[in-house]
Amino acid sequence: MDRTARLGGADFMRAVACLLVLAHHLVLRMNFDKIPDALSLPFHIARFGSYGVAVFFVLSGFLLSRPFWLALDRAQPLPSLKIYIMRRAARILPGFWVALTIGFVLSFAVYGFPLDGELIGRYLAGFFLMSQWHWLTFFPVQGDGPLWSIPFETTCYVLLPIGFLLLFSPRLRPRSAFVGRMLWILVIAAALAGHWLVVTYLPTDSAGRGWLYGFQGGAKEWMPRYNPIGFFAIFAIGALAAGIQTMIPPRRSPVYDVMAIMTMVIGVLRLYLSIGGDWEGYGWLGIPYGFPVFPLAVAGALITLPQSAFLGNLLDNGLSRYIATVSFGVYIWQDIVLTLMQKLLPSSFGSGSDDVLPGWIVSSLIATAIILAIGTLSYGLLERPVMRWARTQEQSAKRPATA
Repeated sequence: MDRTARLGGADFMRAVACLLVLAHHLVLRMNFDKIPDALSLPFHIARFGSYGVAVFFVLSGFLLSRPFWLALDRAQPLPSLKIYIMRRAARILPGFWVALTIGFVLSFAVYGFPLDGELIGRYLAGFFLMSQWHWLTFFPVQGDGPLWSIPFETTCYVLLPIGFLLLFSPRLRPRSAFVGRMLWILVIAAALAGHWLVVTYLPTDSAGRGWLYGFQGGAKEWMPRYNPIGFFAIFAIGALAAGIQTMIPPRRSPVYDVMAIMTMVIGVLRLYLSIGGDWEGYGWLGIPYGFPVFPLAVAGALITLPQSAFLGNLLDNGLSRYIATVSFGVYIWQDIVLTLMQKLLPSSFGSGSDDVLPGWIVSSLIATAIILAIGTLSYGLLERPVMRWARTQEQSAKRPATA
């Protein structure tokens, strides 16, 4: 198997993450007191679709770390950090900045929030990818809640090469691939220790804490358990998975199909067992999304699916690849569409009706179609052109100078 080829199962996992988060935000618009008993279980499982955020983090760590592991194992220099930064900026910033700005305008133009220093400060903190460090700025704008995770992920983008700088240093550079992976476990341990310190010594006070106080109250409830250091532990598990996957002999086997199915079953079971607990699925050390079992299950799937004989190719079908391609646009625009629908059409999602299910289904289908359309446009008109431009800049930088 060509190590540079498309990794089997990666598109499927990205599509799953995208659909989980979308399902989560759709069921948030459902009145759970009016759900028919026969449908209670699937709706409660969908409520934990927020676990899709963990899938995104593990997958990002997995994909972004592979060039570092391959270079480390081949005794090559550290991959170009300039190119690494350029690719990440081109992939994330254009769509994020546009959605952030639209959300900012909607905050005061439609949702009636005062255009004051606080709102502007939140927007600027998000724009410069610094909103993740305080509950006041945690949600940079109103009406687009998912944007909170983008600055969290960019923190992981910074910490990832820092961890590898240690492994590539002449004094620490491991002589065997196995030792390199063991050293990375120490990086994960350091992230967990950092998370514990944040949770222990930087608690939020109780004044105005809770979702009844809006986004900032919700952020105050989430923090400090939601912090970038703890999320890097999730991200770093994905990086460890890439390190393991690059060590596996490049041949496919049905054994890996069985192993992939087992890891996915564990992930689904962990999601199911979250029912009845905290909606954030707090796990070990208070890290959300069923940590560490759920991220490890995702990591296991990413390790085994590329080596599988049948499952990886089966799951990476045309639909999975389409959803994976537009997933970033779907993620950053979905809450804008859903919140606007509720604002402009108060009866949407069955609101005010005793038989809430039909209205919720119709509104959800309409919203999903609109969100997918916007995600497709975002990718085609904004994200892909910028990524292509960045690749041309890379080629120019690599081209040798001529007299």
